[in-house]
Amino acid sequence: MTRVFSGIKPTGHLTLGNYLGAMRQWAAVDQHQADALFCVVDLHALTVHHDPARVRRLSRQAATLLLASGLDPALCTLFVQSHVDEHARLSYLLECVATDGEMRRMIQYKEKAAREQRRGGSVRLSLLTYPVLMAADILAYGTDEVPVGHDQTQHVELARDLAVRFNQRYGHTFVVPRATNPSVAARVMNLQDPMSKMGKSDDTGPGIVYLLDEPDVARKKVMRAVTDSGRGVVYDREARPGVANLLEILAACSGGNPEALAGVYESYGDLKRDAAEAVVEVLRPVRERHKELCADPGYVEGVLRDGAERARGMARPTVDAAYRAIGLLPAGSDTGAPVLNAAR
Repeated sequence: MTRVFSGIKPTGHLTLGNYLGAMRQWAAVDQHQADALFCVVDLHALTVHHDPARVRRLSRQAATLLLASGLDPALCTLFVQSHVDEHARLSYLLECVATDGEMRRMIQYKEKAAREQRRGGSVRLSLLTYPVLMAADILAYGTDEVPVGHDQTQHVELARDLAVRFNQRYGHTFVVPRATNPSVAARVMNLQDPMSKMGKSDDTGPGIVYLLDEPDVARKKVMRAVTDSGRGVVYDREARPGVANLLEILAACSGGNPEALAGVYESYGDLKRDAAEAVVEVLRPVRERHKELCADPGYVEGVLRDGAERARGMARPTVDAAYRAIGLLPAGSDTGAPVLNAAR
């Protein structure tokens, strides 16, 4: 079977964008059609200033919401990144293959570093190198496909480049992965700033629908969404981004087509009302299942423990092979050096 890997970073509460752009696809399609691994990539949350207790809390919440969204441990492997040492082991080897120039050209590094500097903070080295850790996440498992939003495609391209380079220099070790993008709502935009992604790390709360928002809260946010100047409901991502965002959200929630839906509405108000109700209904089963899972924390812990054990078994042979290929001495091998007397 095709092997699929994808991860979600616990840097904020998960949003409607995470669900429509990724999580629902993972549950409805990927876990049924592929050998699928889904990971809470908590090591990536350490690249900027953070509260340790909050990272732990959000990691557990993310894992619980992934299960609530429909991931089934009998069909896929769900685990936490830091529970599998092979991610960090392989990351260093790939840093020895990657170049400084590649890292500094990464768009997200440029944006996040500039934002951190504007805040008066220092830029951590891990912010520069985390795309290599992301590549390690992917390559450790012999991943064929990585379902990502368009903003993450560059990182998958880096993983491809590093895999090819390693294979050419040290012998064939890694599968070269490819990115796959969902066709509708691959990038849900902020309701108050439709030119910006609806990001879980964002601090503009009114423009973000969180998966655990109460129905009235979610409804109110959609009803207050920014629209555009001009008359009529038209689907035009460039000229009418606010309306296009609402149409894409409604299409993703209802299974429709944004362009076709545009012809149904004569007013922004009707579009907002239907989009709001569609969002509330699509999130209702997720919120209800999350509540059930929170009442049984031992179940979630067991899923993550079993998932980490399974993931470790998949990753270790590939990472061990990479260690041998790059020239590192296997543990326990006979180097021919004299053995010192332990008693001395």
